Amino acid sequence: MVLEIAQYTVLPEKAEAFRTAMLTGGMPIIRRAEGCRSVTLRQQIENPQVFILTIEWETLEHHIVTFRGSPSFTEYRSKIAGLYDGPIEVAHYQQLSA
Repeated sequence: MVLEIAQYTVLPEKAEAFRTAMLTGGMPIIRRAEGCRSVTLRQQIENPQVFILTIEWETLEHHIVTFRGSPSFTEYRSKIAGLYDGPIEVAHYQQLSA
């Protein structure tokens, strides 16, 4: 299992629109992706413009190759286009203990 953590900094006036777009549009698309085990969105308390999306993938390839190479990735990105500021910070983590 691989955990992807993506951090988004959204435009100040777009936080609610981003939340809605992700919950109703983006996350359902990701959830249907091959190899996706779970997906969760969190909003930072101290700075409500910052969100993290955590996705559990069966393998890294399910994210990097299968999902990113699919039309679903383009569809997901279209749901949140213009709502975040700057690049999305993405990192992948492996579990070290049972």
